[in-house]
Amino acid sequence: MRNSDRDQHDHFLRHFMALEQSLRAFVRSLLFTHEEEREVMQEVAVVLWRKFDPAMDEAAFTRWAFGVARMEALAFRRDRARDRHLFGDDVFELLANSAVEQSESLESERRALEACLQKLPAEQRQLVHAAYAPGVRMDQLAQKLGRSAMALYKTLHRIRLTLMDCARGVLAREEWS
Repeated sequence: MRNSDRDQHDHFLRHFMALEQSLRAFVRSLLFTHEEEREVMQEVAVVLWRKFDPAMDEAAFTRWAFGVARMEALAFRRDRARDRHLFGDDVFELLANSAVEQSESLESERRALEACLQKLPAEQRQLVHAAYAPGVRMDQLAQKLGRSAMALYKTLHRIRLTLMDCARGVLAREEWS
């Protein structure tokens, strides 16, 4: 790989990785299953890479990437239009417009929650990560920790309240900035 190709590849990856979670949430809001989301996100990534212009700044890349994601999701839906359980294009456009409007807000909320998670004591942070890991059963986690399931639920509830208060404070400070 030549240096110019490597630089372009690195530049693309930085833009794409910074935006991937928001794009994934946007695509998820337009489709029904995680499998559909994964399939569309693969196509989005391919299209973005093929047509990437290294001269784009981050804001232009973001607008363009959301447009590509919308078009790929629409194309995916049209390819499966034979399924009578799909929404019409008017509902799809309404959902897409709403998701774009909310994506910035959701990203701010995600950053605030991540910042608040980092402020938790290490033991609480580890508990949250353990409790919300894929496939975890609360009764098994409680047993592993030597607690009752109810005690674990109460502890997690208190942590969630702390996180919610913290995130609201972070978002309020961002709003005033």
